Amino acid sequence: MALPNILFPKPVLEVVVSGPRARQMVSPVPRRLHSKPSLPSRIAVIGNYLPRHCGIATFTTDLCEAISAEYGTARLMALPVNDTEQGYDYPARVRWSLAQDDVSSFQQAAEFLNFNNIDMVCLQHEYGIFGGAAGSHILHLLRGLKMPVVTTLHTVLREPDPNQLMVMKEIAELSDRLIVMSQLSSQMLQEVFKVPGSKIDMVPHGVPDLPFLDPNFYKDRFGVEGKAVLLTFGLLSPNKGIENVIQALPQILSQHRNVVYIVAGATHPHILRREGDRYRDSLQALAKQVGVESQVIFHNHFATPEEMAAFISAADIYITPYRHEAQVVSGTLAYALGAGKPVISTPYWYAIELLDDGRGALVPFQDSAAIAQKTIELLGTPAIRHAMRKRAYLFARDMTWKRVAQGYMECFSRVRSDRMEIPQVQFSARATPRLLNQLPELKLDHVNALTDDTGMLQHAIFTIPNRAEGYATDDNARALIFTVLLEELGIEHFAQAKSVNPDWPFRYLAFLEHAFNSEKKRFRNFLGYDHRWMEEEGSEDSHGRALWALGTLLARSTNPGLRGAAGRLFEYSLSTVVEFRSPRACAYALLGIQEYLHSYPGDRDAQRVRLALARRLLDLYETVQTPDWKWFEDVLAYGNARLSQAMLLAGSACADECMVSAGLESLNWLMETQRCETTGHFVPIGSQGFYRKDGEKARFDQQPIEAASTVSACLQAYRVTGDSRWCDGAWSAFNWFLGDNDLQLPLYDSVTGGCRDGLHPDRANENQGAESTLSFLMALLEMRALQESEPKEILL
Repeated sequence: MALPNILFPKPVLEVVVSGPRARQMVSPVPRRLHSKPSLPSRIAVIGNYLPRHCGIATFTTDLCEAISAEYGTARLMALPVNDTEQGYDYPARVRWSLAQDDVSSFQQAAEFLNFNNIDMVCLQHEYGIFGGAAGSHILHLLRGLKMPVVTTLHTVLREPDPNQLMVMKEIAELSDRLIVMSQLSSQMLQEVFKVPGSKIDMVPHGVPDLPFLDPNFYKDRFGVEGKAVLLTFGLLSPNKGIENVIQALPQILSQHRNVVYIVAGATHPHILRREGDRYRDSLQALAKQVGVESQVIFHNHFATPEEMAAFISAADIYITPYRHEAQVVSGTLAYALGAGKPVISTPYWYAIELLDDGRGALVPFQDSAAIAQKTIELLGTPAIRHAMRKRAYLFARDMTWKRVAQGYMECFSRVRSDRMEIPQVQFSARATPRLLNQLPELKLDHVNALTDDTGMLQHAIFTIPNRAEGYATDDNARALIFTVLLEELGIEHFAQAKSVNPDWPFRYLAFLEHAFNSEKKRFRNFLGYDHRWMEEEGSEDSHGRALWALGTLLARSTNPGLRGAAGRLFEYSLSTVVEFRSPRACAYALLGIQEYLHSYPGDRDAQRVRLALARRLLDLYETVQTPDWKWFEDVLAYGNARLSQAMLLAGSACADECMVSAGLESLNWLMETQRCETTGHFVPIGSQGFYRKDGEKARFDQQPIEAASTVSACLQAYRVTGDSRWCDGAWSAFNWFLGDNDLQLPLYDSVTGGCRDGLHPDRANENQGAESTLSFLMALLEMRALQESEPKEILL
């Protein structure tokens, strides 16, 4: 008998393996010292789902059940495809169902997944279950997603038509990783569709973890006790080749008269709608014609997983007599192997691979004599049959659904790790032009939305103020600085001048006044929406920011009432900062003190505190910095550039060259550290682990506060040196807001005037809180001053 010779001769192809060996053969992922890649917390699986009758529905349901059993039910939702208008009576896990031929349904599903903050989408792909040419409707969904996608391929074609080729290539491009269930699938993906092997994971088709039992234990359930049972199960269609087994039965029965052949499964719904039960009728007629009608048992219904397990367990030999070779996976064959069944199969691609090493027997296509001969041999030699059973069962222990669920989660974890290392730009971002090196119009709608009679609320849910999180001194200090500087630059020059509320600075200053604890001479930070303070004293950083805001107001506001109240509060809160140890608190305080001294240069107490804080920062720098780590601490954390800015500002005011040199040197090193190695765009230090000396640099989450502080520090360096490269650095940091970043997504929202809360590895954080919005607006004012004239000394 001549069987196809499936070879992997080309060294350019990567052999993709599953389990522990896979980790040795694929490219290793660099270990992240600052964090361990986490598992996704919200997963959406797209693919048909029970009770729809199809193999993909069974697979998707089993996969979801396995992941849920291993990792918890809260992680999963399913999105099946309906092929009828009435749909199906799905379980609660199904949150959305797609209409197969309605492209808008696919587009709406993408939006649904995005606003539900799904971490990972797992697509179960088969050309025939999605609408459009070659199932192209699914591309509309994938193009709109903001999260990573892992696609499982249930069909890979050796000779695709042009539409199939186009669809598969784009699916491969839009997916972070592809999961296949056979080596041949991996080979064809690499050869035909030009997918790199490094993007492909091999995770086997899952199987139930059934015990290795004698088939006789289950036979009485089907009334076949004492019989030798041959079994084929699955949805019936003409390509299954069942007629070849029926034609082999007379020869088999001549040697083994106690044989019965069970054909379990309903006719495929699409075949049934198109042709009725013509194929089943023809099989029954054939059985009657060859005289085996009483030995062929049809179970004409869609088997539940429990019934499926019982059918398989009762079988002595499982037969897959498929008529065509082009099948890269078969759930029924996998299930039979998992139950430790002797298998006779035609040599379709998946069977050749799965039944290798004596785990089954292959016979030529449409050869009933060969099926009869092999069946007689296995039934007549129990030792061969049982040895085949054992090899199959042991091999399939790595195919149990528990192991498959672990394989999927390992793939998901790798995707998240890869996204941290090498960001992926969304399809929608690639298709959207970015307006860089241009200043958008000032828009204050979101500032107005976040501000109430108490002050500025600190957080938002998307663009809606989040009252549950209350207020913070940090944000009201930033808001006060912004409104004072906006007034100084000339509100009348902005298109939205009428939207500026003249009460804003009064509310923000009143908040700082209320926040000050006169007994402790410290500012409290967090105030609940119920107007209850959450601590007696806030962080050193919040105190420093408050002092910064007060100094800015005293230097720039012309309102005597505001100046009087701010001067009193500045006086009360100044002396406390001398004891601060937080480098950022010292830097924030220095910015405010220097603002104050611009207007009141004779205040010797303020001069004394300025000098003490500036020397403290300089001492830190000289103690910590090394040739390859030019910084004030052994970690780059948050608000980093403010330290360099404070050094430059204090050094210039005090004519201290050491301070100026430390400011320029540290800022230059920081800019190099925060530059993308390939494209040169601005990449702020991520907040998921920061960047410790001799450690790994966190790429995400990227925060607007870093871009804003870098804009300010670069423009301060420009004022000190006159070197235009610092203006370029400021533009680079500002362009981060406009989309010149790892994901090519704008953080600035031109509709609200707010700013998104940062960049995750896979998307922007769509919440628009106070810190992010004010960071953008303050940077915008400073860049506006740069653009309109020689930059004013705006200490943002």
